[in-house]
Amino acid sequence: MTPAKQKATNVTWQEGLVTREDRYQILRQKGATIWFTGLSGSGKSTIAVALERALFRRGKLSYRLDGDNVRLGINKNLGFSEADRRENIRRIGEVAKLFGDAGAISLSAFISPYASDRDEVRRLHEEADLRFVEVFVDCPLSEAERRDPKGLYRRARAGEIKNFTGIDDPYEKPVNPEIHLRTDQLTVKEEVSAIIDYLERHGIIDTVRIDGSLRPAERGDSSRGLEPGSAAAGPERSDASGQAKRNVSAGDAR
Repeated sequence: MTPAKQKATNVTWQEGLVTREDRYQILRQKGATIWFTGLSGSGKSTIAVALERALFRRGKLSYRLDGDNVRLGINKNLGFSEADRRENIRRIGEVAKLFGDAGAISLSAFISPYASDRDEVRRLHEEADLRFVEVFVDCPLSEAERRDPKGLYRRARAGEIKNFTGIDDPYEKPVNPEIHLRTDQLTVKEEVSAIIDYLERHGIIDTVRIDGSLRPAERGDSSRGLEPGSAAAGPERSDASGQAKRNVSAGDAR
C-alpha cells in the first residue's frame, strides 16, 4: 500500500491544551494498537474478545475494532476487492492511531491479508510515536476450514463467494510479528496470557489487577505453540474428547 495522498487543501492539524501524556496519566496506561492478523476462522475475534475482558479486569481501557463490525459502519461502502480491502485497512489504521493517541488500547482483528497494508499501518503508528503490536494468529488452512463457523469456506469452495482469502485470494504471512500464536496448539486462555505477558514486559500495561493485587505467574513451557520471545503457554489443552474446544467467532469471517 502506498501512503494515501492528501486531497483536501488548506487544512492543518489543530493542537489542543491537553497532551497525550495528560491523557495517559489520567487513564494510568499507554495507548497502543494490538493488530490481529490471520485467516478467517483462525481465532482473531475470539482472542480479541477474551483479551478485552482480561484488560478490563486489570482496569485497562481497550476497544475492539472488529472486521465485520466496522463494515457495518465506517466501512459499509467497501467490498472485498483488492482495492477495497486496502482502503478498509487504511481507514482502520487511522482510527486505531486516534484511539492510541487518546490513550486506549485498540484490539484490531482483521484478516488484513497484504503485508504492505500492515506495514503501512505500522508506519503510521511509528511516525506518531505509538506502539504497534502485530499478532500473527497462525492457523493451518485445513483447521480453519474444519472450524468454518459460518460455512464461508464451504461456500467459497463451491464458488458462491469470490475473493475469499486462502481460497482464491492470497494471504501474506507476517515475517517478523511481535507475537506469533499457533491457535491449533493453544487454548484461548494461553493465547491471552501470551499477549498480556508481552504487554507487561514491554511496559504497555502494569502487572497490577484492578483490585490492586499482582497478576499470578502464568508462565509454563514456552516451546508449545509460541515463537521464541513470546510469553509461555499454560497447561495442555483437554476436554472430554481430548481435543480443544474453541468458540471461534465469525466476526473475523473475511
